[in-house]
Parts: sequence; C-alpha cells; structure tokens
Amino acid sequence: MTLPEQSPEVAAPATRVRSPDGIETQKGVVAALSAYLLWGFLPILFHLLEQAGAVLIVAERTLFSLLLLAAILVFTGGMGEAIRLLKDWRRMRIIALSAVLLVGNWLLYVWAVETGQVLEASFGYFINPLVNVAIGMVLLGERQNRLQTVAIAIACIAILIQAFGLGKVPYVALGLAFSFGFYGFIRKTAQAGPATGLFAEAAVVAPFALAYVAFDLMTRGPGVHADPMQMTLLVLTGPATAVPLLLFAYGVRRLRLTTIGMFQYLAPSIQFLIAILMFGEPLNELRLLSFALIWVSLAVFSFDSFRQRRLRTAAP
Repeated sequence: MTLPEQSPEVAAPATRVRSPDGIETQKGVVAALSAYLLWGFLPILFHLLEQAGAVLIVAERTLFSLLLLAAILVFTGGMGEAIRLLKDWRRMRIIALSAVLLVGNWLLYVWAVETGQVLEASFGYFINPLVNVAIGMVLLGERQNRLQTVAIAIACIAILIQAFGLGKVPYVALGLAFSFGFYGFIRKTAQAGPATGLFAEAAVVAPFALAYVAFDLMTRGPGVHADPMQMTLLVLTGPATAVPLLLFAYGVRRLRLTTIGMFQYLAPSIQFLIAILMFGEPLNELRLLSFALIWVSLAVFSFDSFRQRRLRTAAP
C-alpha cells in the first residue's frame, strides 16, 4: 500500500543549509570585525599605562608579544617556519628594517596617547590607505585613475586644514601614516606569514627591549612592575598586539579585499570617538572640517575600489 502524498500545507519545511563558503565568510567577518574593534579600543589600554612611559610600554609590549607568539607557533606547529625565517639572512635584513618601522610606529602611537593626541593619531590612520596609494605611485610607478587622484587631492587639502586647525604640521598623523605605510610596503617583500613575521620582528627588537627594561629597573627601581594592576596591564600588551593581528590574518583569507577595505575605517573611527568622548580632546571647526574632508576622500576612494572590483569580476 502506498502512502498518500503530503499536501504543500502539511509538508515539512525544508531546512536551509548554509554553504561552506557562506560559513567561512561569516567566520571571516567576525574575525575581521573583532580585530578592528580591538585595535580601536587600544588607546584605552595605553592611557591606563601612561605612568610607565612610552618607551617602557613598547619594550614590554615587544617582549610579551614575543612570548605569546612563540607559544602560539609551538602550539600550531609553525615554529619550524619561524626558525627557517630567522636563519634566512636575506629575508631577515628586510625583517630588521620592517621591525624598526613597526617599533617607531608603536612608540609614536603610545606617545600620542600619553600626550593627549589620540584625535590626531586617528587622523593618521584615516589617511593611511591613501598614503599606501601614494607610495605605490612614487615607488612602484603605479598609475592612478581620475577618482583615485581626486581622493588623494581631497586628502591633501584635509591635511592642510588639519595643520591650520592644530596651528602646526600634523607630525603625529603623518608619522603614523607613513611609518605604517612603508612598514606594509617593506613587509610584503619579506614573504613571511603574519604570526611568523611578527615573531621575527619581535625577536630582532627583543635584545634592545630587554636591555631597556633592565636599565629602567636599575635606574628607577621596580616602579610600575611593583604595582599588580600596572603589571597585569603590561602583560596584556602582548595579547593586545598579537591577537588582533592573528584575527585579521584569519579574516583576510576568507573575505574579499573590498570588504576588508570597508572594515579598516572602523578602528580610527572608534579612536576618534574615544578621543572626544572619553579623553575630552578639543575638536575645533577647522579640525572637524579636515575630518569631514578625509571622510569624503575615503568615500570616493572606497567607491572606486568597489567599482574596480566589480569591473574585474564582470570581465570575461
């Protein structure tokens, strides 16, 4: 005997099964968002550590990042690759240069937080994508289309207005943007993974960092190291450095570059709000105008990136 067919009204609803690609994309979005959120709130950690001083914070950050990355590489089986990188003198020369730029960027950023210049620091990271384009034009001979040229021109005007609003050249913003821009440019030539490369960079700087910590202990005594809360915060600078980077690396492998490009404005936006709402930094009309212009510039740049990607996708 055959069973009667179920009518559409009583048929069991079909279960929607997400594709593996969709699940991976979702994981990538969560990872990338988490990375940029952590980077956005980083000024709060450095603000709480301001009595330690920028140099000591960066020295401790380097050492605790090295320890955490070493543990991660051992756990994930990546230590062999890291050792091969450390033995490769050709790549290590590049890593040494990128390490200098990275530490310089860290020092400038922590000093900016300590001296109440988070607003200017956020401006620096807003203009960083456009600095990357400028580096490509000057060093790689890359040609830019009309919209990209317009975006860079608007950014230059925004920098000039920011200078008038500050009453001086925005050295912090330009220093952060160019140091990180050149860091990314040089780092690409080293051909090292995120965790492996950062481990090698920390290993290069670690002897100097350890020497400074020892010097600080001998000249100033235990200082912040004797305060359990401050010491805990110093230890946290390691995860605060390594974890966002690993989350970003996880996300960027699963997302389109256009999507990552949209997320990169999240961190400086959070820093912008923290500077005004938490730290009470002044924002006069000229500086607000400069931020408005840089947002317009980034909107033009992002629109062009999205348009170019669609054209490449549509091409046979």
